[in-house]
This record gives sequence, structure tokens and C-alpha cells, in this order.
Amino acid sequence: MQPFIEVKDVVKQYDGHLALDHVSLNVPRGCIYGLLGPNGAGKTSLIRIINQITHPDEGEVLLDGRPMTEDDVIHLGYLPEERGLYKKMKVGEHIVYIGRLKGMTKADAVAAMHEWLERFDLTEWRDKKVEALSKGMQQKVQFINTVIHRPQLLIFDEPFSGFDPVNADQLKVEILRLRDEGATILFSTHNMESVEEICEQISLINHARVVLEGNVDEIRHSHKQNIIAVGIEGKMPLAPDEALYTIVPAPADSRETYVKLADGVSARDVIQRLNERYTLTGFHEILPSMHDIFVNTVKAQSHE
Repeated sequence: MQPFIEVKDVVKQYDGHLALDHVSLNVPRGCIYGLLGPNGAGKTSLIRIINQITHPDEGEVLLDGRPMTEDDVIHLGYLPEERGLYKKMKVGEHIVYIGRLKGMTKADAVAAMHEWLERFDLTEWRDKKVEALSKGMQQKVQFINTVIHRPQLLIFDEPFSGFDPVNADQLKVEILRLRDEGATILFSTHNMESVEEICEQISLINHARVVLEGNVDEIRHSHKQNIIAVGIEGKMPLAPDEALYTIVPAPADSRETYVKLADGVSARDVIQRLNERYTLTGFHEILPSMHDIFVNTVKAQSHE
């Protein structure tokens, strides 16, 4: 299937600094795609190129199989990390103004403004100036401005920055809803928990190059360390059995015992042996978090 966004061998330099070194990625239509990497890795440079703010020195970006142009920007929604609002405008007027800039009729912009203010519990602030809103509420208005015209492609740069957990969860719900309604979403984030919750695919950029990419679930399985968590009835501690497993540290708040399988040993072998000795209350495989994969991948590359 043809990717909706295709980045092909993009190179970008700034005053001798190589920001992107032959970066390629494919973003499927209707996908939530995470763009990950440490600060200075090149994520924002790539986002600015996709958004037609800057142009690559080499390579190209295709939208639905054809080269992107500045005319495509009206069909995009871009939420930059550096937020910007007209503080003296009223909230409702501000949203309608942005909608009109994006090609909406006034009637459609007004209707969408009311819908989104209600969705974010901001209706009572419609006639207040933007400067009267808290930082969190201003960020909600910025998000509404980004999606008001129902763009085919949404680009979010650190969308959860500054949000408390409750509002971050609300934002995740809206991002998933937009995906379900047909939008393709590309976002850069340091919030690895949100990557696991909503991203289907990711690319990890480090030192200007893509060093890891693919489906999130497949990446987590490919980095697993053959560890299972076992629940045991009663207070009898689990005895080690080096032929089958070793006991490894578990999280401080866990009531389960973590065991690492010996080479060539299957989980079924271990569970069968434990069932002979203990009353098990449950077991499950432990997969590494995207946070751990992110950190370990970046560290490994730094040592190369």
C-alpha cells in the first residue's frame, strides 16, 4: 500500500551542522506515527520540512505519491512546540479567524468553534480574551486552531507538553478520535507512555539518522529479554532453578516474582515446573517499555 507521507533520503544542513542525514520514513494513511529522538536529533528539522517551512538540501517528501508543495499546507494542521496565540483576541473570534484562514466558510468555522469549545469545556470562555485563560486552556485553544479545518494530515510537536495528566488524557482521546475519522497523525514527543498508548508505528532519530523504526508492538517483542512475571499463592518465596531460570529484580510495587528464562528454555517449561512446586495465581510475559528501548538504543549508538 502506498504511504500517505513518504520521506525519501532527506538531507538538511545548517551552517555546517548536519541536522538530517539521508532520513527516510513511510507514514501510512490513517496512522498515528511517533517521531522519537533526544533533543537535537533532527525531529523538528524534519517536521519543518514536511510542513513546507523549510526545504531539504537533498531528497524529497511525497504526499499521497506526489511531491509536496506549499499549496498542500492548507490541508495540514501543525501544532508547533512553541505555541503562539493572539492574546488580545476573544477565544471564539480567534478560533473562527484561524478557521477562515484555513479556507472554511464563516458558518462552518463558527459551528466547528462551538463544537470544539464544548468538547474541551471552554464554552463559558468563548467571549473572554485569550490572555485571561490559564496556560492549559490556551494550549487547548491552540489544539483547536490546529484541527478546526479537519486536515488530512496533523503534525504535533510535543503536544502533551505542559498538560496535567487529566488534560493529557483528554488530548489522547481526541487524537484517537481524529485518527478514527480518517486523519493521518505524525507527532514528536518525549512522552514514551503516550507512544505505547496511541502510536501504531514509530521512527527513532538519533544523530540525524533513523536508528529504529517499525510497528510499536513488533519493536517491543523484538527487544524482549525472555522475562516472565509469576504470581504465587501464599508467602513461600520462589526458589531459583538455574537450569530453567534465574530470578531478576521486579518493580518495587509488584507482588509478582520476575524470572528470566535460561537459553533454549520455553515459558511453558518453566510454568510446568513451577506448577509442580507451587500454587500459581497467574503469569505473563514482560515486554520492555518504549522508554527502555528508547534509552538503550540511544546509549548503544552513542557507544559505537
